[in-house]
Amino acid sequence: MAPALLLVPAALASFILAFGTGVEFVRFTSLRPLLGGISESGGPDARQGWLAALQDQSILVPLAWDLGLLLLFVGQHSLMATETVKSWMFRYFGVLQRSLYVACTALALQLVMRYWEPVPRGPVLWEARAEPWATWVPLLCFVLHVISWLLIFSILLVFDYAELMGLKQVYYHVLGLGEPLALKSPRALRLFSHLRHPVCVELLTVLWVVPTLGTDRLLLALLLTLYLGLAHGLDQQDLRYLRAQLQRKLHLLSRPQDGEAE
Repeated sequence: MAPALLLVPAALASFILAFGTGVEFVRFTSLRPLLGGISESGGPDARQGWLAALQDQSILVPLAWDLGLLLLFVGQHSLMATETVKSWMFRYFGVLQRSLYVACTALALQLVMRYWEPVPRGPVLWEARAEPWATWVPLLCFVLHVISWLLIFSILLVFDYAELMGLKQVYYHVLGLGEPLALKSPRALRLFSHLRHPVCVELLTVLWVVPTLGTDRLLLALLLTLYLGLAHGLDQQDLRYLRAQLQRKLHLLSRPQDGEAE
């Protein structure tokens, strides 16, 4: 039992790293753009047009750097999710395979957030500058971001957050209960293989609903939107399964409790 118990600190460390990275990601995608955490060098009038930006090295170089960071994150997140790499990691790391994947994803995302280069003088796709839009648009964006993050956290809890973070796998292993995925139905396993990111719509809202959509934010939103779209492969069978599960949960919630029945 002692070697098995040594797995618990490793899984907890991965969970803490992922949780802290998630909090930082909220700040990176919501608080900074909504609260104006990036200073505008030279003011809004110093921003360049789109054609001029294509010839300005001070804009192209940081954009290329940001693109490299995003491709690093996407590459890590996709490569480690392939069956070949997962089988290799399970062979050498066993039940910690999921925790290792989560930790590497958190580290890759930390690199993106810590070394991201803003482009304050680049062109903007839209910007709420005139009143009353300068007051009400940021407020509306803030409300939509709060709602989106609350929905994201709720959906993650419904999708078994402990299992997503790798904690449940270690817990089951220590107690000798086997693999949690082995207890799920084939239809659920099929759904999970197609639906890698169950919070796609909410994340897209966070990425695009901002008062000012500058050059580097546009790059972030475009690339992650493309990645989220390619990561989904739902078909009619998956949708029927989701509909049946939703109806079952609504039926359970609508049933009177034992105390009410009496």
